[in-house]
Amino acid sequence: MSTTTQPPATERELRRGSLHRHFPAALLAACAAVVAGILLAFSSFGLVVWGLLTAASYAIVVVAVSAGVEGGRKAKDRLVTTLVYGCFVLAMLPLVSVLWTVLGYGLDRFDGYFLSVSMNGVLPSMDAGGVYHAIVGTLAITGMATLISVPIGVMTAVYLVEYARGRMKKTIMFFVDVMTGIPSIVAGLFVVALWMILFGPGVTNGAAGAISLSVLMIPVVVRSSEEMLRLVPQDLREASYALGVPKWRTITKVVLPTSAAGLTTGIMLAIARVIGETAPLILTAGTSAVAINWNLFDGQMMSLPVFIYAQVRMGGAVNYERAWAAALTLIIVVMLLFFLARMIGRLFAPKAR
Repeated sequence: MSTTTQPPATERELRRGSLHRHFPAALLAACAAVVAGILLAFSSFGLVVWGLLTAASYAIVVVAVSAGVEGGRKAKDRLVTTLVYGCFVLAMLPLVSVLWTVLGYGLDRFDGYFLSVSMNGVLPSMDAGGVYHAIVGTLAITGMATLISVPIGVMTAVYLVEYARGRMKKTIMFFVDVMTGIPSIVAGLFVVALWMILFGPGVTNGAAGAISLSVLMIPVVVRSSEEMLRLVPQDLREASYALGVPKWRTITKVVLPTSAAGLTTGIMLAIARVIGETAPLILTAGTSAVAINWNLFDGQMMSLPVFIYAQVRMGGAVNYERAWAAALTLIIVVMLLFFLARMIGRLFAPKAR
């Protein structure tokens, strides 16, 4: 009597068939169409309900079909893949919704005239004026804050990674973590108190706003730069030391260029963190500037976030249109800064051989 030896379960699953590579996309489209038809039949169609039911039905069907055709291991893989893609879509929905809303309301007034004139001499109820003075203020204040924060933040990160040891390192990291959680209004109040001590009460200008933003930027730059510097392989440092290169030159010629792309990303995240801040700028840079001001040390200076706040506070259809257009302008400015930072990071990154 002969007996046949059955292969192990894992081997049997590897021998099973596989679904066509276009099957998941076709199934998703079919589930979306069927769910939409059912909801329309009951007159209860809604995008949120339709999306949730489509995702649930797709996950159930694809796992069931995969378990029958490909086996349990592949079915579990497809289930996890579906969950990952679903979480990604859920994470992207708020961003897409914000962009869609800003575009829908902001494009009505967003044009060359709006970007090239200020609010000087324009009454709140007049259908005129633009945001040029706020763009100038945003770029000037954020630029000065970046010039203050980036050298301090990057050098602090270099010290923490390359030199600091023991209790001093822990103390610095503790204070950096504390500063990361400081509310923006507290940073503004700190600079207001500093300005009152140095120049007297009531003095507001763009430089004060830049310093308040730098208080918020420095800890973000330190933490992000520290993580990027830690990713540089220790072998690169040791190879440089073995050639007799001093430590300071190893840092400037090996460590920093190797982490240039990551450092640039961290700096841009810090800029994005502060470019939309309103509270510290209301206290330090003022809210009533309507003319173009290029001097950070002379008089109040308007910025895009404060301009949006001022327009919404005044109310009225015209002011709301200006606020939405200014919000769209701020998003475009941030996107352009990110694009510029990517180009700079690619320029200074070490070339692949």
